Amino acid sequence: MNSDLVLSVKKMIIDALNLEDITPEDIDTDAPLFGDGLGLDSIDALELGLALKNTFGVSISPESENVREHFYSVATLVRFIESQKK
Repeated sequence: MNSDLVLSVKKMIIDALNLEDITPEDIDTDAPLFGDGLGLDSIDALELGLALKNTFGVSISPESENVREHFYSVATLVRFIESQKK
């Protein structure tokens, strides 16, 4: 997994959601973004979807069956971005 892309995704999450007290190092690459992990909610998911499109030029359709899988963790987001860039 591309460590530069992992860092970019973590920074995007922090910037998009204004998580001022969190650093990229605080975000576990494999931890859930929603619920017990970072504790994000559906509004955050919409913000992240927009940030993904603006930052990386990829979009995840909210109707997609895999949307929850892609947004599960930083690692799954990175894999999704990498799959879309090929």
